[in-house]
Amino acid sequence: MSLYILDYGAGNVQSLANSLTRLGYAFEWISTPDDFHKASSIVFPGVGAFHTAVEHLRARALWDPLRQYIQSGKPYFGICVGLQVLFQSSAESPGSIGLGIIPSPIQRFDDTSKAVPHMGWNTAQLFPSEPSSSSSSITSPSNHYYFVHSFRAPYDPEKYPEAASWAHATTQYGQEVFISVVRRGNVFGTQYHPEKSGQAGLDVLREWLDQTDVQRTAAPPTNPIPRPPQPRDGLTKRVIACMDVRSNDAGDLVVTKGDQYDVREKPNQGCPSSTALTQETAGTVRNLGKPVVLAERYAASGADELALLNITSFRRSPLHDQPMIAVVRAAAARVFVPLTIGGGITDSVDPDGTHRPALEVAGAYFRAGADKVSIGSDAVRAVERLRANSNVLDGTSAIETIARAYGNQAVVVSIDPRRAFVDPGYTGPHAGEIVRGGPGDGEDADKAWWYQCTVSGGREARDLSVVELAQGAEKLGAGELLVNSIDRDGTGRGFDHALLSLVRRAVRIPVVASSGAGSAAHFVDVFRETGVEAALAAGIFHREEVRIEDVKRALADAGISTRAS
Repeated sequence: MSLYILDYGAGNVQSLANSLTRLGYAFEWISTPDDFHKASSIVFPGVGAFHTAVEHLRARALWDPLRQYIQSGKPYFGICVGLQVLFQSSAESPGSIGLGIIPSPIQRFDDTSKAVPHMGWNTAQLFPSEPSSSSSSITSPSNHYYFVHSFRAPYDPEKYPEAASWAHATTQYGQEVFISVVRRGNVFGTQYHPEKSGQAGLDVLREWLDQTDVQRTAAPPTNPIPRPPQPRDGLTKRVIACMDVRSNDAGDLVVTKGDQYDVREKPNQGCPSSTALTQETAGTVRNLGKPVVLAERYAASGADELALLNITSFRRSPLHDQPMIAVVRAAAARVFVPLTIGGGITDSVDPDGTHRPALEVAGAYFRAGADKVSIGSDAVRAVERLRANSNVLDGTSAIETIARAYGNQAVVVSIDPRRAFVDPGYTGPHAGEIVRGGPGDGEDADKAWWYQCTVSGGREARDLSVVELAQGAEKLGAGELLVNSIDRDGTGRGFDHALLSLVRRAVRIPVVASSGAGSAAHFVDVFRETGVEAALAAGIFHREEVRIEDVKRALADAGISTRAS
């Protein structure tokens, strides 16, 4: 088999290459139109925006050869946008026309009652197999697969009967049922990312590649049947392991964790069995392990996502100062769940005067194997400019440029607010966001406050509230918010529910809870009480005070949907 990967020039296609390598398959890259004639099977891992895929394929003279290849009857596997380009058009890019092989449009999810993008682990419900079908099931209804998209192909046998005949499986998000797997003739495609779906996704890739030519080129059409939405969808709550990565004094990258953002060891906080060693390590960067080793451990333990946040101060540039890209590349080759990378995703200038746009930095991380990039302080400044410009977008911020090229699902904004205390009778500009303490707030139980945003790792406060920042980031194009709490960080008292509920109500994109987890029960509480889509922890996982398996078990026992470890 001459297996080729179609890379149109954007997004994380390296993860698919890593998956095929892990499975033992050799492959080549489509780089010229002539390569289509050499290929006996093609996988198109479309990562990014619909219009970006179409424009890049056309610019490289690959669009028509791709259509001709599919029409020739040779096996084709499209992933995410690689599936969506098979349709006529997409609401994501009204001016871009798809291949039109499947006669229906791609539409946006309704965000009035749920967060969009649809982000996380969901199920795929197969159609009953035809007795005469030579194809195997190729995907299991008991597994969860990783989805990350804002646009979908509706499953509607009455309105789009021909498109429904292509559906091999459907998925429900909220009360919307969409086509999540297509299979007909030589075409197979998944809206989810098998290369990011752990062992279940690797099994999908292996099964398709191991099939005979007849199985991969002669799948019969589906007999469409009604698929009314069920009371609950299959989307799980996500548990994320976060690794703060920093250079130690020797210049090596290590995973660290600080209390209130201080990551250096203090006297008597080193090795408790050795006073000499304790004094020797005082003042050094706290070393909790190597990034790639911990990433592998957490993925094997059932983490739904991993976050690698580079908190090193860049002396030259994000692309050259530290070997973070090498860490990302190594992690992506070993773990097959989503990776979020943060640190230095901003416009910068090298010492030699070379301008490095944030889009270039993000692109380097995506090519290394990252799925999402996290933007922190730069997002605060971008929202401040947006508000000063009467909420009119100018298209220049890192959030906007990256989201335009890769889709908003690729951009996470990390928020670092702290409590700003006010008099109980406060009537100032943030009066609508005032929170009043309760029994669980300790010494703050009788106080009132609003949440003030900060930059530079919490060291500098800005006159911007958490709601203003969250809504501004959403308007600029962020697809997810990571909400930290400076007040709860390192306390082990649980997540700040008041903060998270405030943000969850203010936006229509997914929200990740961070800071304060000290037990598995805290994850149960935050999902029950705030409605966030994901929760993140760092130190308790690094020190093995709480294991990811413990969190998953607690969620399952509480009746909260979670992916099995």
